[in-house]
Amino acid sequence: MKKRVVVTGASSGIGAASVRRFAALGWETVAVARRKDRLDVLAQETGAYPIVCDVTDEAQLAALAAEVAATGGATALLGNAGGAIGTESVEHSSTDDWRRMFEVNVLGLRATIAALLPVLRDGARETGWASIMTLTSTAGHDVYPGGGGYNAAKFAAHALTGVLRLELAGEPIRVMEIAPGLVHTEEFTLNRLRGDAQGVDKTYADVIPLRAEDVANVIVNAFEQPPHVNQDLIVLRPVAQSSVFHTHRGDLTPRA
Repeated sequence: MKKRVVVTGASSGIGAASVRRFAALGWETVAVARRKDRLDVLAQETGAYPIVCDVTDEAQLAALAAEVAATGGATALLGNAGGAIGTESVEHSSTDDWRRMFEVNVLGLRATIAALLPVLRDGARETGWASIMTLTSTAGHDVYPGGGGYNAAKFAAHALTGVLRLELAGEPIRVMEIAPGLVHTEEFTLNRLRGDAQGVDKTYADVIPLRAEDVANVIVNAFEQPPHVNQDLIVLRPVAQSSVFHTHRGDLTPRA
């Protein structure tokens, strides 16, 4: 079996960039997302095998796992599907928004892993090893005002990853987590701010953020390490962002 990775949330942003990077390094890739049109374009560009699937639908996930197994199996999973909605306070936020964030970032992640673990175990039996990486966020490690629902969901995803690592102890399956800070992608902040393009511009004004390609390079590098090397947690920020509370805006210059 060649190196074959399943990437969820592959239709844009970090997911799409990761598919491109995996493909560039010779991995077979299975690109998973809800938007068929975007997946088809990515597949034409990279040679990825596209599968349309909503990770919050367990019937679709079962079909995904069966198709992955039938078309060559997999030795790796990047659980990237997720997102944030809104910046309202805990008091004034929407329960529906929180529910949607938990469905995608937590429940969908759990269901994806559960559906694909048998496929990954088969891959490990054939090649000796398998890998899982979850994409969380620095929002899953530090809280901030207006982040309630997203903080809670990503904290849960971080906990899920840690529990999974303990539960898979003794199997040749490494479990990794990457937690990016400020990343500028085409959709994440626009969706979070409900289409407020001016708000997006303000978020990234006078700062050099990470790009999707930066995160993808680090992700794929972790998968490329010798299979006994497990990077439990990778925290990734732009130099200008020293914490979730401190982002330097303006030039970065050496002090006198």
